Amino acid sequence: MIRRFRRCGHAPGALTPEDQAVVDEFRAMLAAVRSPEPWTPGSGRDIAVRVGPFIERAHPRLGDDHGTEMLAVTLVHPDAPNAAAHRHGHDLGYNGRGWLRCETTAILGAWQPAYTMLTHAAANLPLPDDVGMDRAHYGVHVEARRPDGTGYTLLRLGPYPQTWLASRDADRLNTHLAGRAALLIPGYTVTAQNAAFDVSDHASYTDPHDADVTALLAAAVARSSA
Repeated sequence: MIRRFRRCGHAPGALTPEDQAVVDEFRAMLAAVRSPEPWTPGSGRDIAVRVGPFIERAHPRLGDDHGTEMLAVTLVHPDAPNAAAHRHGHDLGYNGRGWLRCETTAILGAWQPAYTMLTHAAANLPLPDDVGMDRAHYGVHVEARRPDGTGYTLLRLGPYPQTWLASRDADRLNTHLAGRAALLIPGYTVTAQNAAFDVSDHASYTDPHDADVTALLAAAVARSSA
């Protein structure tokens, strides 16, 4: 995880400029780890987050901090936004992960270039499939269930960028269904609930943005009954 260097030869004497640069870089990293720069939510600054024994650079999504315990971030290559860093990040699995839910306890502080040598990228290692963060997209699943628990998903709504937006629409639908959830589709009870947004199956979702979710539900019921 830490870059190692070797001086040419074994003779004593002053460090070469190259060796001195590596020593300075190492000292800066130690200072950054020992005295992290505080990070303030809403500042828009990138943060340093722990991913296993490594430290990675993460970009927070403004407006999507979950109190003091959770916020949405996307992991980025430490040298972003350089084109070479983009290619390297793609090869190592930095790109395409989307927004992730990061617990604030995993945040070391504001990102500093000195942390670069502690990243997977510096070690030329791919990010693990499981970085310890769930996706920060949310959905609402409207389920039609028989009394024995079998049934099917009538409607999927999403993605929602914040969990409270998904909860709001789920509550709206359940309020709309109150007293008639068992009457819409004979033999089934229809309910709405929060769910994780399945990015790999995004085509099965209906975008709820600027839409009347009760109208979307009515259309789904009509298709199911046709």
